Amino acid sequence: MATLSRPSPSNAESQTATPTAALRKELGFTDLVLASILLVVVPDFFGSAVKAGPSHVVLWLLAIALFFLPQALVVSYLNQRLPIEGGLYEWARHAFGDAVGFLVALNLWMYVVLYVASIGLVTTNYAAYALGLDADSVAAHRGILVVTSVAIIGGLMLVAHLGLSVGKWVTNVGSALTVLIILLLAALPFIRPGGQAATGYHPLRLAVPPLTLFSFSVFSKMSFGALCGFEYAAIFAGESRNPRRHLTRAIWIAAPLIALLYIFGTSAILAYVSPENIDVIGPIPQALGIALGGTRLGGVIVPVAILFLLTNYLSSFSLNFAANTRLPMCAGWDHLLPQWFTRLHPRYRTPVNSIFFLGGITLAAGVAVLAGVGAQEAFELLLIWAFTFYAIAYLALFAIPVLAAKESSLRGPLWMKVLAIFGFLMTLLFVVLSIFPIIPVASQSAYSAKTVAVIVLANLAALYLYYRRPELG
Repeated sequence: MATLSRPSPSNAESQTATPTAALRKELGFTDLVLASILLVVVPDFFGSAVKAGPSHVVLWLLAIALFFLPQALVVSYLNQRLPIEGGLYEWARHAFGDAVGFLVALNLWMYVVLYVASIGLVTTNYAAYALGLDADSVAAHRGILVVTSVAIIGGLMLVAHLGLSVGKWVTNVGSALTVLIILLLAALPFIRPGGQAATGYHPLRLAVPPLTLFSFSVFSKMSFGALCGFEYAAIFAGESRNPRRHLTRAIWIAAPLIALLYIFGTSAILAYVSPENIDVIGPIPQALGIALGGTRLGGVIVPVAILFLLTNYLSSFSLNFAANTRLPMCAGWDHLLPQWFTRLHPRYRTPVNSIFFLGGITLAAGVAVLAGVGAQEAFELLLIWAFTFYAIAYLALFAIPVLAAKESSLRGPLWMKVLAIFGFLMTLLFVVLSIFPIIPVASQSAYSAKTVAVIVLANLAALYLYYRRPELG
């Protein structure tokens, strides 16, 4: 039986010093700022926020106060005390033991597998908007989706193989272009090209949301789904030049910009698209197409802007994919997975076996989820399954400052515990409501059953593998 002992954070860095020393220190302060923006700003969730209609501003403000700020403070706190490769996985392992750490790693890993598996749907959707094609018709061709997925996942594997010396530039360009395009979108209702937006537009109009299950479901997606992600950059702590200082500063520079992008971006989309007509796969391309489609300038700007925004997904998938390959590597260092996962490329110092394994699993997930459902439902399933796995890991994140051993430096002061409890409850709300779809689906009961089955069975399988670990050798 595997031990549940809690390693002391005071000697955590010395325990991992030898394997971490083999990694290249590629990430500087600016890289971490741009990575933090890219990891949190997910264009998918603009579509979820639009579903809230005019009450989205109130819901964004509540989500920022109850989840976003607690997350930023907790992540900064834990990173300053334990800035080592593996991030949340290592924080949970040192706070609660190997078993909990293993489950956290599994849920983080499954999040990226399923999120990146949507890459074929996202790419074809955005490409269709850029080329002026019908996105639904393109998405109906399964062959196109499969070929696209194979090509792009192969590209992600190549970038991950070459390491962060290449990958960080993919991230930096994608993050900068994301900010640029959302700022363009936010400005359009004020400029009113072609007279498309309504007069008297006000991006900060306040409206009280109705107290319905649908509103709570949308709110949970706007809080956890849209605003999580700061801790993922900490996975690269061993590949950052000064993780203790730089990541904390990066979070506090990125946070206010992220909040403004979400609020003003959602308002701008609502100026052109009604909640019932929103395309949840491509809400920003849809709004850009309507806002600029009837103008001569729009014929040039819209395709370019959409392709630029597509770089958000590709660079975000690239960053998440690379980070995800580090989790099996770290678990191998801790003897929780076979040492096969720790093999590094002799030149690039990247976990080559973990990269190939992750690529194969991700491609299989992307193909499997298309069976028997439409593109919008397939995308929603991938997105919700992915972020529900992520939310389970976040329950551990917020539990650490509250429940870590009293002698542990990871246990927080009273004010930190209060914030962590707010974050925990908001995350739990997302997990509970994840089984309720916010778009029309073929069968709501089948949607809910699939979601529950995938999450529960994956975690049971992880526990089985953990306790069979001595036999697997």
